[in-house]
Amino acid sequence: MPGLDAHALELLSAFSTLGQFIVIGVTAAVAAVQLRHLRTSNELEAVLSVQRDFHSPSLQRALQFVQAELPGRLAEPSFRNELERIGFVDPQRHPEMEVCNWFNEIGSLVKNRLVAESAFLDLFSKLVVHYWTLLEPAIAILRRRRGDSQYENFEYLAVRSRQWQARNPEGLYPKGVPRIALADAYAGVERGDGPAAPSP
Repeated sequence: MPGLDAHALELLSAFSTLGQFIVIGVTAAVAAVQLRHLRTSNELEAVLSVQRDFHSPSLQRALQFVQAELPGRLAEPSFRNELERIGFVDPQRHPEMEVCNWFNEIGSLVKNRLVAESAFLDLFSKLVVHYWTLLEPAIAILRRRRGDSQYENFEYLAVRSRQWQARNPEGLYPKGVPRIALADAYAGVERGDGPAAPSP
């Protein structure tokens, strides 16, 4: 440029380079924020999808079967034999398979970070441990011939849930937020002390 000495040209060049770095930095920061928002949105959708699946009538019936009927059915040799033999296990006779499959699929999603582990465990860790305990005898039978890879993602989820509960025995209620003192109106009735308190 006419009228600019070498020093002025160097300064102009330095400011131009600095400006380019600033533009690149701002662009990268904006992209990082957008990616974080997109990931948060995807994780939220995944957790909501898990909740929708959990509340489906079919899975709810299978969960009820595991809780109410599975222990008695496992006492039947024919029922155990159907689980042990290699091949198709009829989900009509074995609704526990639907529950095992669901938890196994969720375990894979959590393990591969497609569902945020912290959010899932905050909502479902007690449920996972409860149903793993109920289903463990059936899974042990299934593994006799199929090996330890059978429902390993469900097992992973149960292990992570137990670890989460050990770290958070009282849950994750925010510190500094007061709790509500619950009035247990029926405690006396159950102890045999007298009638329930009238409703307000």
